[in-house]
Amino acid sequence: MNYEKIAQEVVEASLEYVGCPYECELNILLTDNAGIQETNQRMRGIDAPTDVLSFPAIEFETAGDFSIVEESEAEYFNADTGELLLGDILISLEKAEEQAQLYGHSLQREFAFLIAHSMLHLSGYDHMEEEERIRMEQMQEEILTGIGYVRETVEDR
Repeated sequence: MNYEKIAQEVVEASLEYVGCPYECELNILLTDNAGIQETNQRMRGIDAPTDVLSFPAIEFETAGDFSIVEESEAEYFNADTGELLLGDILISLEKAEEQAQLYGHSLQREFAFLIAHSMLHLSGYDHMEEEERIRMEQMQEEILTGIGYVRETVEDR
């Protein structure tokens, strides 16, 4: 599976979806359950593996409103490339494989979903409230459907 190609497609589709007007820079680190559990413990105080962790570089006042970065360009943009620094995404491939099997769809679709989910977090969206969760789920599906990562089951392939 070409993780880099899928990540690039989903990142670009996500940025277009949220209307980001900048070229962006972000880091995506692929790990296993032990690696993500260590980071989850260190950063969030949760001693358990998870599927994905997102570390936004921007504190949005309003989700998806990138105008906040214009107030402090030196803080938010890479001085060498001029790209907006979005943040970091950490994905457990081991957990992604488990979830793909659990939900009955392909690993490609699960990986794409985790990237789309994290890209929304890096764009200021969250799911702490039920209304926010519903909205994020809708947005994720629209992003993924737009680039062909639909919820097909393994049997559909």
